[in-house]
Amino acid sequence: MTTDLQTALTGISGILVTPYDGDGEIDPRRQKPIIDKAIAAGVHILVANGNTGEFYALTVDEAEDMVRASADHVGGRAPLIAGVGRGFRDACRLAKTSRAAGAAALMIHQPPDPFSAPRGLVDYVKAVADAADGLPVVLYLRNDAIGIKAIRELCALPAVIGVKWATPNPLKLAEAIAATDPGIIWVGGLAEVWAPAFYAVGARGFTSGLINVWPERSVAIHAALEAGDYREANRLIAGMKAFEEIRAEELNGTNVTGVKAALAVIGHDCGATRPPSAWPLNASQQAALQTFIASNEIRF
Repeated sequence: MTTDLQTALTGISGILVTPYDGDGEIDPRRQKPIIDKAIAAGVHILVANGNTGEFYALTVDEAEDMVRASADHVGGRAPLIAGVGRGFRDACRLAKTSRAAGAAALMIHQPPDPFSAPRGLVDYVKAVADAADGLPVVLYLRNDAIGIKAIRELCALPAVIGVKWATPNPLKLAEAIAATDPGIIWVGGLAEVWAPAFYAVGARGFTSGLINVWPERSVAIHAALEAGDYREANRLIAGMKAFEEIRAEELNGTNVTGVKAALAVIGHDCGATRPPSAWPLNASQQAALQTFIASNEIRF
């Protein structure tokens, strides 16, 4: 199973949205059509409780409900990775719930705690992995300032099989790859736009929020990169870059907003986002989104 999971990690990790109803409560049933469409398109892994899933806006109870629902919706058709994190006890609780739900692995969010020490992070990951009774772990690194020593120690933990690298620093990524076990899978954690740069230094696969809206384009980009056709990959990326530019506005505060606004436009409303995410898109952002969807004839 671990070998199959490692192979899948070199594909697309689709980060699922968390749908809400009109009252702002989670509405998991709206997620299933998104999963069905992504799997049909060829997305390799689905991720519940990632950042596109508004992990930090959910209560622990809601995050537990979403990982259970996601596991039911996936139904074993692809590996499901469950995001866990925040406070130490919350992370351990979510790890146990995710294992019980049938997740194939954990994705441990890097704690945003302002007093997180590199060696404390190693202890944190080890404890969360222990709580999940040996479930494989994928690290989600958004801050490479912890240093290569800490990254090496994290990757040496027995449960760790992969790293989602989410800092715009390919040279540091290359250094980390060279310093760690060659069996670790390094995944580009900044979606399609950064995937070619990360591939060039040894990463394989990438995360994607686009899969909620246009999974076929993500799959085509991945195929081009795997074939070593950077020209074609960059051509395909250029065709979806406008979407990522909308998501990057307002200090990335429109990241999930762009995805949910696009879902509404193409006919699968998943509700608003929760503060502090920006909602709704402003007029110019919405106009750019409408143009992107119309010009690419994207439908749900």
